[in-house]
Amino acid sequence: MDAFKISYTGLKIGTHQFDFKINKEFFNSIEYSELHDGNVDFTLYLHKQERLMELDFEFSGFVNVQCDRCLAFYNQEISGKEKLFVKFGKDDSEGNETVIVLSEKEHQLDITHYIYEFIMLSLPYKCIHPEDEEGNSLCNPEMIERIENHAKSGSTDHRWDALKKLKNNK
Repeated sequence: MDAFKISYTGLKIGTHQFDFKINKEFFNSIEYSELHDGNVDFTLYLHKQERLMELDFEFSGFVNVQCDRCLAFYNQEISGKEKLFVKFGKDDSEGNETVIVLSEKEHQLDITHYIYEFIMLSLPYKCIHPEDEEGNSLCNPEMIERIENHAKSGSTDHRWDALKKLKNNK
């Protein structure tokens, strides 16, 4: 995806702004993406210096995720700010999570992976439908009823019975 490759060699020293729209096309281009749809606005402020670039990312929008409780899809709002530094060296070498080291021969930086990573890191640990104004869950009521009925039935997987006997003998 060429839209996410920043050609920095022709840029003057100073601050430059780049705006990106992240949508279904972006997520479909990512191999093994856990996300498949969304609408996220990304702004990149690239502060170019003589031997260093500072990348400030700001983003907000939503991504379509699967609820961990009822398995239905819903739009999860996300937002955040992230910062990366780009240093130049003789060879591409390992930086760390916030420092990228590029060869002096390079002339562009592909930020696709970083955008996807920032989106994934902004998701909550558990993705669960939000509640309405009255505090009621917006989860799929059919699925919630099935879960509650299963919990009330007390039925267990018979494969665990042997282990329960061992536990009870102690």
